[in-house]
Amino acid sequence: MPLTRCSLLLALALPLAAPAAAESIMVLVQSSPLAGFQFYAGRELWDEMKAGDALVLVREPDNPRDVHAVRVEWRGRKLGYLPRAENRAVAAEMDRGGKVAARIARLSRHRDPWRRILVEVHVVL
Repeated sequence: MPLTRCSLLLALALPLAAPAAAESIMVLVQSSPLAGFQFYAGRELWDEMKAGDALVLVREPDNPRDVHAVRVEWRGRKLGYLPRAENRAVAAEMDRGGKVAARIARLSRHRDPWRRILVEVHVVL
C-alpha cells in the first residue's frame, strides 16, 4: 500500500510528538550525620528504617536557632536536621527552587547519637 503525502507527514511527525523519556541525574553533594537524632522520632522508628530509604528535606527559614535549617523527615516523621555547620549550600539550593533528594546512607547502633544515621543529599539535575 503506497504512502500518501498525508500519511507520510503523519509518520514523520509521530516520533517528534512522542514525549522523551524523562531522565534525571542525581549528584551527591553532601554526606552528613543526622543532628538531633536523640530529640526526635529516630529512636522509636529505628527498627523500621533501612539504609537506602528515602528521606524528605524541609526548609525551615523561620527556625529561631538557625536561619539555614533543613529538617530531615522519614515517612512524615521528623528525625532531626542537617548539621548547622553543613546546611548552608543545601538550604541555598532549596531556596533557589532547586530539586534535592536525600536518603539514609548508613545506620549504626553507635552510643554517640551523631553517629547513628548518615544522610546523603543529592541535587537532582
